[in-house]
Amino acid sequence: MQLNVLDRQGNVEKSVDVSDAVFDAKFNNALVHQVAVAYRAGGRAGTHAGKNRSAVRGGGAKPYKQKGTGRARAGTLSSPIVRGGGQTFAKSPRDYSQKVNRKSYRAAMRSALSETRRLGNLIVVNDMNLESHKTKEAFKQLQALKCQSVLIVDDNVSENLDMATRNLPHVHVIAPSMLNLVDVIDIGKVLMTESAVKFVEEWLQWTKNACIRWFAIRLFRKRAI
Repeated sequence: MQLNVLDRQGNVEKSVDVSDAVFDAKFNNALVHQVAVAYRAGGRAGTHAGKNRSAVRGGGAKPYKQKGTGRARAGTLSSPIVRGGGQTFAKSPRDYSQKVNRKSYRAAMRSALSETRRLGNLIVVNDMNLESHKTKEAFKQLQALKCQSVLIVDDNVSENLDMATRNLPHVHVIAPSMLNLVDVIDIGKVLMTESAVKFVEEWLQWTKNACIRWFAIRLFRKRAI
């Protein structure tokens, strides 16, 4: 199949051939939901913690004698029924991450991108190079492309583009190696450069060369951070 490539004024400049398996896949709602839930769960810190009766300081001695006080018997001041005692079911740190197979994740990405294209929310441009870092220029460029809330995917993000879109609400700029399912389905409209389309196509088809290129870029970015 072919995707139209737009110029800066929003007019069709040319067409680019893409794989039907990547941009014309059948929409799998259950798979997309499963992967999206797993992705969001992996972002949870899971550092919540509380103190149970064994973690509260003190409470070793019996506070008062067993009988003769007229009060309910008590063995420790760290009991949950005593003020300042431990919690009955205290929260403990946990890992919320869920395992998602790579094939399942790529299938969900193909499904989401294909549905985005069918809805007319996938826009391909030749490049997103801006002459200035002014927010006004980026706003005019996105307005010409009829993009208010958009995810910009560019494999060569310039400093001008990064600075110009920084103060625009609902505009997110990422590299194609950082493309994820949640951003695609949350933002809705995706603006990709022609070179980014080729990168994503290779990644989702997952050829041997694309596999090596993908992990090399991820490793380079981790070392840079």
